[in-house]
Amino acid sequence: MEFRRASSLDEYDKLVIRMNTPRVVIDNAVCATATLVKVDSAREHGILLEAVQVLTDLNLCIKKAYIASDGRWFMDVFHVTDQNGNKLRDESILSCIQRSLATSNEASPTSLCAPDETALELTGTDRPGLLSEVFAVLAELRCSVVNATVWTHRGRIASVIHVKDEESGSPIEDTHKISCIEDRLRSVLKGDSGDIRSAKTAVAMDVTHTERRLHQLMFADRDYERIPAEPSTSPSTTSSVTVQNCLDRGYSVVGVQCKDRPKLLFDIVCTLTDMQYVVFHATIYTHYGEAFQEFYIRHADGSPVNSEAEKRRVIQCLRAAIERRATEGVKLELRTSDRRGLLSEVTRTFRENGLLVTRAEVSTVDGQAVNTFYVSTAAGNPVDPKTIESVRSRVGVAALRVKEDAPSSYQNCNGGRATDAQTGLGGGAVLLSLGSLVWRNLYNLGLIRSYS
Repeated sequence: MEFRRASSLDEYDKLVIRMNTPRVVIDNAVCATATLVKVDSAREHGILLEAVQVLTDLNLCIKKAYIASDGRWFMDVFHVTDQNGNKLRDESILSCIQRSLATSNEASPTSLCAPDETALELTGTDRPGLLSEVFAVLAELRCSVVNATVWTHRGRIASVIHVKDEESGSPIEDTHKISCIEDRLRSVLKGDSGDIRSAKTAVAMDVTHTERRLHQLMFADRDYERIPAEPSTSPSTTSSVTVQNCLDRGYSVVGVQCKDRPKLLFDIVCTLTDMQYVVFHATIYTHYGEAFQEFYIRHADGSPVNSEAEKRRVIQCLRAAIERRATEGVKLELRTSDRRGLLSEVTRTFRENGLLVTRAEVSTVDGQAVNTFYVSTAAGNPVDPKTIESVRSRVGVAALRVKEDAPSSYQNCNGGRATDAQTGLGGGAVLLSLGSLVWRNLYNLGLIRSYS
């Protein structure tokens, strides 16, 4: 009898697992310009973020999306292309999407800290030369940087750096050395101001998606409350975010209009999820390099946005999430044989030429350093081409190159930004019109029932 109970329980568990495992359908026939990826699953907090994360980690562009949740189930329909705006034809990519989306709660391995690495998390006040000092400390303490991601926003810096012990090639487990690393980096981060409270260092114990963790670090640092010294009017950082309550359905409606760019949807969904909001319905649409997004949300406790103060906070946090990755500056790519002190030397050269690193992505592949830096002047102005050439001559012209992001998938045919005349809608009109688009599209797809 006991055996039969155990057996029955095992079969029941298997049934529950099968019922909750996402069902993924990839279709290249329905749409002429994009590949459709449809995901059906039991609704869980964070499941939408996982789906978006899988697609963005594969460097795919989400051109349209319809998200609907009805009861305990949800359906996501994504229209995706590659970076050049083409449909997905590579069977290995299609297989990877199918496999990754069908496995819930499993993030992209390339974005996580490997078991043989130690993850350092840093936040502090940004200043010229700070990154050079951080890498110099790590080189001095015999820490080999495997990969690192650095974001700056409104005078603050956040970074996740994966390191190994230089001598053993193993993760750093010696508590004395870890304490020494934290103390030295905290001293660097506080700078001349001596404000130790704004400088934070930690060794990450949990395995977390790097870019999501950077959003969390910036959010915890309350960068969204900081007022920039000179508010930017660049198209890359201007955005329209609105929050309205849809009382008849018990939702709050969040509308976003801004310049489209890679990973925009991930940044917004990541922020809403970490703020404990649940997306029940949404429509995402891009046109002429412009992104229009609308989300029907409730707080995790089931309530909509309840006060003006909460509404302002949601708007502030979403604007910050949009801006953190929308970095202005010259993109420099460094490809060369990795060696001890390389990052310290390169970033010191930037500093000596008056350049500020606004964002960085560092990786090591088979002994090769593959690093990307976005640089501007300390005042945030465009860099003189002569300065760039001077830096390249010192670092190595063949190793350090000026790169440009592929614009075709995110801009119109003229390479510019869509105007209200081109789209036929002003910013406010777009956000208001998406409300009807959400319900019409989702109803036509059979994803929701009529409320009439």
